[in-house]
Amino acid sequence: MKNSKNPPDVTAEQKILISAREIFHKKGFEGARMQEIADKAGINKALLHYYYRSKEKLFDAVFAEALKTLIPKVKELLDAELPLFDKIKYFTDNYIKLLMENMYLPVFVIYELFQNPEKILSKFTEKSNFTPSVFIAQIRKSVKNKEIKKTDPRQLFINLMSLCIYPIIAKPLIMKIYDLNEQGFNRFINQRKKEIPEFIINSIKINKNSSSNGKK
Repeated sequence: MKNSKNPPDVTAEQKILISAREIFHKKGFEGARMQEIADKAGINKALLHYYYRSKEKLFDAVFAEALKTLIPKVKELLDAELPLFDKIKYFTDNYIKLLMENMYLPVFVIYELFQNPEKILSKFTEKSNFTPSVFIAQIRKSVKNKEIKKTDPRQLFINLMSLCIYPIIAKPLIMKIYDLNEQGFNRFINQRKKEIPEFIINSIKINKNSSSNGKK
């Protein structure tokens, strides 16, 4: 996660959002306290309530910011005009970079989905019209053209997303199991950027040699 120290020229409202983002990401909606956010921002609680009358409104602002960070970038990556295999490599590299720059975002969103699914899903639909329709259509076309094996585009999309997100969510566990420091974890993630596309592509590509051998 980026350094949460506030530059000297940020406004009070920006300080509040920076501090709230860090605390909500770490503790979720239920665990966060307005007083803690005010203290972190270096302001009094009255000023915090001046900008955000309730924890709910402040949470809404932080969650909207999270969606604004993630969703347009994910859509941009999935909509890129690239051949399917190149897109899988391109998406993996850039999506993992995005997650590494915003380490608490996936944990934050997933935690809140489990804690308050109806509230979070309603906010998601209100603030985002994201669907992976371009990527799904590209997979279907590739199947139809016999460029890849018959596969469910939904499963392929979820496989790709999950393989990218899980190591970020499980960072402490991975570091413990493999006895990694921060540099070691970063090297591990850089290796994942190569492993994931290779794994996905090998699972869907048609092995023409095997096909020809099978006809003999």
